[in-house]
Amino acid sequence: MADDLSSVYQDLLAGSYDCVDRIVLNGYYRMGHDPAGFRLWWRRLTGSDETLDNNHLMRLAGRFSRRVRGYAKAHQIPVIDCGAGERKHDIAEEHLKTTKVKQGLFLILVGRAQARVWDVGRNHHIEPKKPMPYVNHYSFHILDPDWGHIAIKVSGHPPFPAQVMLNGHEYVACQATKAGIRFSKEGNCFTNISDAGGLAKIADTLSEESAIGRLSQACERWIYSTCLCFALDLDEQERSGFQYQYSNFQIEYSRNLLFEIGGRMEQVFQALIDRSRAPLDLTTIKTILGYKHRPKYRKRKGRSAEWEVAVERPTYDLTIFKLHCGRLTLKIYTKGERVLRIEAVAHDTAELHCGRALDRFPSIVTELRGILERFTKALSCIDQCFISDQTLEQLPTPSQVGKSKVGGIDFNKARMRHVTEAVIALSASPGGFTASQLAAEFGTVASATTRPGKPPTT
Repeated sequence: MADDLSSVYQDLLAGSYDCVDRIVLNGYYRMGHDPAGFRLWWRRLTGSDETLDNNHLMRLAGRFSRRVRGYAKAHQIPVIDCGAGERKHDIAEEHLKTTKVKQGLFLILVGRAQARVWDVGRNHHIEPKKPMPYVNHYSFHILDPDWGHIAIKVSGHPPFPAQVMLNGHEYVACQATKAGIRFSKEGNCFTNISDAGGLAKIADTLSEESAIGRLSQACERWIYSTCLCFALDLDEQERSGFQYQYSNFQIEYSRNLLFEIGGRMEQVFQALIDRSRAPLDLTTIKTILGYKHRPKYRKRKGRSAEWEVAVERPTYDLTIFKLHCGRLTLKIYTKGERVLRIEAVAHDTAELHCGRALDRFPSIVTELRGILERFTKALSCIDQCFISDQTLEQLPTPSQVGKSKVGGIDFNKARMRHVTEAVIALSASPGGFTASQLAAEFGTVASATTRPGKPPTT
């Protein structure tokens, strides 16, 4: 999909494609998260309330652990206990390189995380433990025929909340292979594509209504028969009526620009960073992300900076230009030698205010695409407004429009600099801006430059 930024550099591009990246779905048994519902479920499972106590709940968690380790040993599936801070995805990727499994479970990782655990008191009174305790979670890493590598993380304690982690690039790779499209892939990125248009069409299917069914099928294919079966066998699942429902938790959406020459890409990227970092002020970021008119009803405590424009260099050959705003993030970074990726990330889809149920997946993707396109439009406007030194020197000289003489633009004057900063700050407004809005923004910029302790604008 073309945008203002890719249109500017289209002569340097070999192609481009949009793709949903990381997808994290929450799986939950709705009845099990309510005290009365959990009691009813236990009656269906065991036949009465007599065994509803902490000891029996712990035995159920212990049975889960024993069954997992016993099955893994019998089928020679590695089980790795992970410590705090270990990147489980990296561990799984290393095992994926050497596994002989073509389809199904190939690795189980065990780590501790917070989860709801019920505390049963006198007279079988049920309430959640507070604070929420850390318990073992089991991450089942699976090779799926349609989605490639997926991971399902399940808590070892009832009601066994789960998370399903998928990747859109893995899905597109599987479908492109079936369609006979040749490609080379470096990590989570396509670097060479024989049919860029065909691959882009496959990637676009993840934004359609049909994606809801594909996601649901992937979850249902594995979560009961490969994961939950260690806690409840199939007969217990059917007898107790245990059924997962799914909601969207985290989603990433990216636009990938494939450059003909890697050196040109690096020049373009570094220029974008240099030109855009300062002009993208708080007002602009709020407009891009759609925060500008959202009311805030609560104070946030103990959080890191809510609004941040940063350039990060996690490794010597990687630079990430990042705008972090609450639970939404925009990033630009290079992938491989020739791919420039622009990415919109919803760390919690509740921040988008368009629903979290699985059937809202296309709406969430559409919202993220809109955020990404507003971001690229702002970058394009900022990038194109740069002029040569010679033109800059000629700007202060008067000129003529028709029969009228007009003055030049002298950036040595503070007033003109303030007007320019105000125009840039309003540049991302989807509907443009009025003279009164420009005047208001000018007042904000001018007052900020004269604030005590703030250096003057240059």
